[in-house]
Parts: sequence; C-alpha cells; structure tokens
Amino acid sequence: MILHVDLDAFFVAVEQARDPALRGKPVIVGGDPDGRGVVATASYEARVYGIYSGMALGLARRLCPQAVFVRGDFHEYERVSQRFHRILRDYSPLVEPMGLDEAFLDLTGCEPIIQARCGLRPGAQPEEMARVAGEAIRRRVREELAVTASVGIAGGKSVAKVASDAAKPDGLLAVPAGSEAAFLAPRPVRHLPGVGPKAEAALARLGVRTLGQLAALPPSRLRALFGKWGPLLGERARGIDPTPVAWEREPAKSVSRAGTYARDIDDVSVLRASLRGYAESVGAELRRLGRRARCVSLKLRYGDFTTISRSRTLGRPTCADEVLYRTAAGLLETALARDGRAVRLIGLGASQLVDDAVQLGLFDRRPLAAEALLRSIDRLREKYGYRCLQTGLTFFDPYVSSPDWEPYRRMGLSSQVGLGVGS
Repeated sequence: MILHVDLDAFFVAVEQARDPALRGKPVIVGGDPDGRGVVATASYEARVYGIYSGMALGLARRLCPQAVFVRGDFHEYERVSQRFHRILRDYSPLVEPMGLDEAFLDLTGCEPIIQARCGLRPGAQPEEMARVAGEAIRRRVREELAVTASVGIAGGKSVAKVASDAAKPDGLLAVPAGSEAAFLAPRPVRHLPGVGPKAEAALARLGVRTLGQLAALPPSRLRALFGKWGPLLGERARGIDPTPVAWEREPAKSVSRAGTYARDIDDVSVLRASLRGYAESVGAELRRLGRRARCVSLKLRYGDFTTISRSRTLGRPTCADEVLYRTAAGLLETALARDGRAVRLIGLGASQLVDDAVQLGLFDRRPLAAEALLRSIDRLREKYGYRCLQTGLTFFDPYVSSPDWEPYRRMGLSSQVGLGVGS
C-alpha cells in the first residue's frame, strides 16, 4: 500500500498560518506584481480566476486585481517542510521525498507501526491500515503545522499521485486494488505523471485525450511515438506501476542556478558577478553531494525571451568555485561577442557528474589546499549565513545588499531585485 501525501498550496498555506487574516482571500506568493516575477503558488481562492503557477505576476493581477501578493520566505517554507517529512517518517521507514511539500510512503509491512501510533485493530486489512495512517498524517499536519494535506492511496506510485491530486484540497482518496484502470480511464492524459505538454499534444493529434484512450493504444504505436518510454506510458495509463518507493534519492545528474533580473542588464561586471555567486552556490552543492562535474553550461535569456545555452567539457572533473566561474565567464564572453544585447536571465549549470574521486599529482598539493579552504568556507556559511564571507567579485552586483539576494536558493520563488528565481 503506497501513499502520496501532498501539502495543499504549500507556500500560501504557510503564509496563511503565519497571518490568519489571509485565510479565505485570493493570495499569490511570488513577489511584486509590478516586477517581472512569476506566480510560485496561488491560493484556491485565486485559482478560480485562472491563475496558476508560472504565470506572470502582472497578468495575475489583471485577472484578480483584489489578490494579495506576498514575496515569500524560503527559509520558513524549508523549516515547515522539514517538520512535515519528520511526521511522515513516523509511519514508515520507506519515505521518498518528491520536493518540499510532497512524498511517497510505502506502508507494506508497517502494520505494527500503525497499530502503535494509530490504535489500528489487529487483523485489519491493508486498505483499512492505509486509510487510518493517511487520516492520522492529515490530522497531525493540520494540528502541528497549521496547513492541510491531501492523500492518495493505491498499490502503485502513479495511481497514488493521481488520487492525491483528485482529493485536493484537504481530502483523502483510496483506489482499491483492481480498480486502477477504471479510476484512470476518464481522466485527461495530462493527469498522468510524466505526461507533459509535448506528449499531450502528440497524443491529441491522434485523438487521444483520456487515459482510457491512451491505455487502448497498442505498445507498438506508443513505441513509435515516444520510443522505449511509450509502452511504459501505456502501462501507467492502465494503472500498472511497479516502481518501488526509494528511500534513497538517485544521485543528482546536474546542479544549476538561474535568476531573472528586475531589468535587462548590459553591464558585463554585473553579469560576471552573478555568475560568480552562482558558481559558489553550485560548487558548494557539488561538494555537499560528494560529486564533481565534467561539463559547465551557461544559460542566457534576452528581453524578447530568446534563450541560448552554451556548454564546455572540462579536462578534469571539478567542484571548485573558481573553475566553474572561469569556465562560465569564458562562455559568457563568447556569447556577448556574438550578441551584445542586454540580458534578462542568467544561469550556470554543472552536469556529467562523477564521484568525488580524482587522480592527484604526486608533488603538487595546491589542489588539496584549495579544496580544504572551500570546504571550510562551506562550513562557515552553513553556520553563519552566506554573507559571513564573500568574494569581492560578487559586490559588483548592485543587488547584493538586498535581503532578497539569495544565490543558494534552490526553489522557484521569484524576486524583483536581481537573482531571485532559483533553479
């Protein structure tokens, strides 16, 4: 029995818990509607106006002029998220986080835990055990965090995820074994995890708009459309999903940071300062993960939303801030020489990650000393905050003194003061 637990309108819910006067109002977390940000989360009262995550804040205000706009507080959301995941681990040792506000739990074999925590009667059926656990989790989330959660219960992860979405807001929905295909059949194909806009459009061209129609397609047709992923998509549409709940996350395949400026920037010193801040953030993340990158990439978006991406493969894998920065700065110099337009968004990424194990020189100990220094800086910043120690180059960014300047941010909160959109 697998549960998918998803906090409802998480960012907004946290803001409403801190300020009860916001309850029942159309609230939008994202920032200043006069700026360039996008909606991070909208309350259900705001969603009835057609507002959704990723929408430009200016458009959201035109659709709902009476909405309350809140910039957001990443550190508070992270704190509440940690408490949420601690609650989940009280009910199963197999918890797979899917983000700040959602996770899968595998309750198979957890009857003794549920009996001890929830008073489950001996001999209860697995479906009853799952319902009791789901309701207990929802109750604790409401009482301890002052937010609500929706729970989906099924025999597989995909169906549990669809069920929790269908239960929103603040509900619980269980899909009995054997009824998965019937439950999914009338739902739009976009409700199935893994089906994005491109896949939805490709299926629509065939007249396939529901999961029942998708399930009826032969595997050969799906393979021709989507490659080896196609037949698996057909199985998911029939409710077949043997993917286990993974208590350990797969190793990261890439690490990146990106940010949107409040106005287009053509000052190269500012662009370099932005890259330096992101190089330090990406480098710290690589060291935390025990990984090194073989490839560094640069992302630029101009005022007309034209976006380019450039990358360079390194001679040896690295997690050093300076190497990441110099490589990205070189890519930036080449890009600006070809197109000197002002920049709306800039980002730095590291990919082709490998384990943190490289062959060192026999006599040159400088790389070891440099990395020891970086790890000491990481520990200082983790304890005292990013601004306890900064490199001089980042001060060329005019936004660095703002409290919204947060190069270590790893989530999609937008900001109107420089580098606010984390990636």
